[in-house]
Amino acid sequence: MTTTTWARSVIKEEEVSRYLRDDGSDFIDDAAIERQLVEARNPDPVRIRDILAKSRAIQTLTPEETALLLNVNDEELLAEMRETALANKLKVYDNRIVTFAPLYCSSFCVNNCLYCGFRAGNGEMTRRRLTIPEVEAETRALAGTFGHKRLVVVYGEHPSSDADYIAETIDAIYNVQVPTRKGAATIRRVNVNAAPMSIADLRGLSQVGLGTFQVFQETYHHETYRRLHGTRGPKSNYRWRLYSMHRAQEAGVTDVGLGALFGLYDWKFEVMGLLYHTRELEARFGGVGAHTISFPRLEPASNAPFLSESRYRVSDRDFRRIITVLRLAVPYTGLICTAREPAPMDASTRIGIGAYAERWDDQERERQQFMLGDTRSLEELVGDLARMGTITSFCTAGYRIGRTGERIMRLLRSCEEGKFCKLNAVITFREWLDDFAGDETKELGEELIRRELAASIKGAPAMANKFSEYYERTASGERDLYL
Repeated sequence: MTTTTWARSVIKEEEVSRYLRDDGSDFIDDAAIERQLVEARNPDPVRIRDILAKSRAIQTLTPEETALLLNVNDEELLAEMRETALANKLKVYDNRIVTFAPLYCSSFCVNNCLYCGFRAGNGEMTRRRLTIPEVEAETRALAGTFGHKRLVVVYGEHPSSDADYIAETIDAIYNVQVPTRKGAATIRRVNVNAAPMSIADLRGLSQVGLGTFQVFQETYHHETYRRLHGTRGPKSNYRWRLYSMHRAQEAGVTDVGLGALFGLYDWKFEVMGLLYHTRELEARFGGVGAHTISFPRLEPASNAPFLSESRYRVSDRDFRRIITVLRLAVPYTGLICTAREPAPMDASTRIGIGAYAERWDDQERERQQFMLGDTRSLEELVGDLARMGTITSFCTAGYRIGRTGERIMRLLRSCEEGKFCKLNAVITFREWLDDFAGDETKELGEELIRRELAASIKGAPAMANKFSEYYERTASGERDLYL
């Protein structure tokens, strides 16, 4: 089968039309969003404070309420919004940050996105698909050298990296085990960032341990999407991509991740698109919406012509507003900040094919999708977070114990999940410090753990005895214990 023939076979129109509205439209109404943003200009402070009270109750905001927040310019109100967003984060997730590393498996792609280094028309890109032994070598470096426990595995859209290849790589990653100082390191959660798939392909991947399935719409604005993705290749089909998470839910993949690439169109419109997407999923699938939302900013990429043309680059000030409003609009959803951003954001990230095991320069344009903003090691990030009083969590317990889908959403909305996660964060932090930390980082971590132990037990007294037992067993060298 040729690449062109394969690309035509990817899209299953019946797996798009089944989700459309009665009039044949999708759930993103560009004109309605633009109108809501215009009508929300000059918001009343009293109304804004009412909206913040609703958000503090961990309720999903409406599009109209979100549009009002997006139009706030008063510095006092913006400060209140930031304070409320932080309070929501601590209420739902506590003072912990979960880390992951991206593992790029293939740079072959049939699409021609004008902002991407992997695009098919980029003759400067060095193309490569990792063999299974190479995937295993990358995994050994990630698990055994850096100490990562979860990955997001990334693939270009191409017949050489189809669902069968993705399944092989997932299986290979889970089977890698690397000796450490006290035990053995493994990857315990494999999330996937890949092209939209059919329901059948997604069902197959769920059988080999697919974690969260990520597909970023890139831009929710129909005309901008068409202009940037052309008319050839599967990615040119806006709706095939838009409904990828509907198919994932039908396939039994209940942890899904949304995202937009900020800088392609107006950032306020994209925030509204993400909210509409989340609300659509929740309405259709019994309250189960996005488990995570990502908000990468457009960055330089090899031979990507759109970069110099973009009129929508996002400033640092507006980027902070994006994060604030998302946390307020969907306060129970995990927010993912990527290594596109400068420190302190991500850790040990390398986005070229084979970049972990082979140790080549992080900024070689012709071998990666875009340029990095944060190239610190995981240990540097752990130390920086510890100084801030934030614990780095390596926990993957919830997924393996069944706290997913409707159950995880219910626990997050009720602010109960954080109690489990905090305890498991402390246990996995103890494990990482003993297996990977240098002397300075370990000292910082030990000081943080002393504070966290008492707080963790106080916050979940019913689990105190089991937690204390698991913590002591972990400190003695046992691994992968969780509540």
